[in-house]
Amino acid sequence: MQKQVLNTYALASDHAGFELKEKIKSYLKENSYNIIDLGPFSNESVDYPDYGKILGKFVLENKNALGIAICGSGIGISIALNRLPGIRAALCNSEEIAKLSRNHNNANILVLAGRFITMNKSSGIIDTFFKETFEGGRHERRVNKLG
Repeated sequence: MQKQVLNTYALASDHAGFELKEKIKSYLKENSYNIIDLGPFSNESVDYPDYGKILGKFVLENKNALGIAICGSGIGISIALNRLPGIRAALCNSEEIAKLSRNHNNANILVLAGRFITMNKSSGIIDTFFKETFEGGRHERRVNKLG
């Protein structure tokens, strides 16, 4: 399988993930990633399904993009994102899970739990998610069944 060339990384969260999103945004800028912040832009209460939909549509419309989504537990925004055909959002809490989500599931959005993960741990997960690619092969037919 040919290595995918990515050029854009989009971020979105809810209010519970806002603080981590801002730290991730700084980290990615420091490491020269081309990022798009899709909001929110404060920690005022918002609904994760709204921001999941915004991020999911962005990734679907920009084939050379990956996303990062953050909510308090990571579960709500994962559910919202995975309702969109073509989105494969993976809630990851380790580098190994991030690696497998890309290699075996062709995940296109990394989900993090804002209330349960540190920025230090997040940076390793993000780096792994961004550098890994889909292996295809035996995994391709399974991913195709996801829609």
